[in-house]
Amino acid sequence: MVVDMDGEKRKRSPCSREEPVTVKKTVKDGKKKCADIPERVTLKKEIGLLSACTIIIGNIIGSGIFISPKGVLEHSGSVGLALIVWVLGGGIAALGSLCYAELGVTIPKSGGDYSYVTEIFGGLVGFLLLWSAVLIMYPTTLAVIALTFSNYILQPVFPNCAPPYMATRMLSTTCLLFLTWVNCSSVRLATRIQDVFTVGKLMALGLIIVVGLVQIFKGNFEGLTPQVAFEFEKTPSVGQIALAFLQASFAFSGWNFLNYVTEEVVEPRRNLPRAIYISIPLVTCVYTLTNIAYFSSMSPEELLSSNAVAVTFGEKLLGMFSVIMPISVALSTFGGINGYLFTSSRLCFSGAREGHLPSLLAMIHFKNCTPIPALLVCCTATIVILCIGETHNLINYVSFINYLSYGVTIAGLLYYRWKKPKLYRPIKVNLLVPVCYLLFWALLLGFSLYSEPLVCGVGLVIMLTGVPVYFLGVHWKDKPKCIYDLIESATHLGQRLCFVVFPQIDPIDISPSPEWTDKSSVKSSMSGNS
Repeated sequence: MVVDMDGEKRKRSPCSREEPVTVKKTVKDGKKKCADIPERVTLKKEIGLLSACTIIIGNIIGSGIFISPKGVLEHSGSVGLALIVWVLGGGIAALGSLCYAELGVTIPKSGGDYSYVTEIFGGLVGFLLLWSAVLIMYPTTLAVIALTFSNYILQPVFPNCAPPYMATRMLSTTCLLFLTWVNCSSVRLATRIQDVFTVGKLMALGLIIVVGLVQIFKGNFEGLTPQVAFEFEKTPSVGQIALAFLQASFAFSGWNFLNYVTEEVVEPRRNLPRAIYISIPLVTCVYTLTNIAYFSSMSPEELLSSNAVAVTFGEKLLGMFSVIMPISVALSTFGGINGYLFTSSRLCFSGAREGHLPSLLAMIHFKNCTPIPALLVCCTATIVILCIGETHNLINYVSFINYLSYGVTIAGLLYYRWKKPKLYRPIKVNLLVPVCYLLFWALLLGFSLYSEPLVCGVGLVIMLTGVPVYFLGVHWKDKPKCIYDLIESATHLGQRLCFVVFPQIDPIDISPSPEWTDKSSVKSSMSGNS
């Protein structure tokens, strides 16, 4: 049956039938022997612990650490307070990731925030998160990372001026199209690229840290002494500090992205929390040391006047080898684009599977088992966003919507504990963890609304535009037949163009896991039967 955006079920076309594939086995003597072993067309579990860590690290370390230092310093007003914001930003991300680890093993579905909120609060709230994520949050983040990639690649070509507008957009689009093709071709290839480029970006940041530490050991740390570091030209308001945290949160965004691909993780109940516990402290340490390296070698005025902080850092300290820095940063952001494409496409896939997006987006390639339609939608939305907005304003919009969705999801964790107290939870964090996160979340959003009502208001309006879309597209069941026919024709055309079918379901997956049940409901059903 085909599940449309409104949740209606209808017969599939012939091109979407799920037929078992006969696999040929090769025996030791080299002879080929046919065996009727059906291979399911489904998302493959190919993400081990290493790849899980690189997905988290690779998504967090994209362009943020190369862009956000300027915004954090500008809003915080001093070097010392900026460093405190970076450390606390990592601590808040750690608290949030602990909550997501519990949710990820309690509700073992791909889709992250969207899947958890839909399960806990119902379809409308889940759809609003999905709508804002697909419409602006992830396309905007991808666009910002892609623009950073093109700016750093073109920086050596245009050393004395900003790269041309069209050149940056064309290079960003080319990069997006190439990585979309990679992700459409093979999950394994996409994860290998993520592994390699995550190591590359850690090496790039390692180079910055080492050079900065050398400067400190040479005695160039005047700007880091407490007397100088906490000098304020103008005392920042609480709202400005909140905006500094929003800028830092952009650099840490992506800590929850492994939850979007839970169903493709090998042994998710073990590897999901392990990957989170390894990755978040590592990134926080790297970010803090990177900022210390920046401030050991650059004055606040130099950092604020630079459009490419890492390149300015390299030009000042690496001399003839300064060309290494823009190339390293470009490779880092290249890996970030790959990671965001990989995970955001799974969000579209999960939304379509729940009936909140067109059913075509819930289909995968019959041979490569990759969600090609979802990947194409993410790529197209990002290309559209590429030509809209200024980078720092886009970061503020995205950071606000990000924090809003995080808070709703973690509030859902508390509600779910109250609603289903006896539900089996392989991981159960201390109650203070979500409470502390939500207190910080409420303060940050409240002061952000007070300081930048326009930015936050635009973010809220974008999210709320999904309400009429939900009621027209999902809740309204009795649509005219012509609408159903149009959706059916578009779905069939998409299937033929992309060679995609619905994933086949393993009978084991259909039966409820004993671990994902409410013990109280099990007991009541048993007593009822007796």
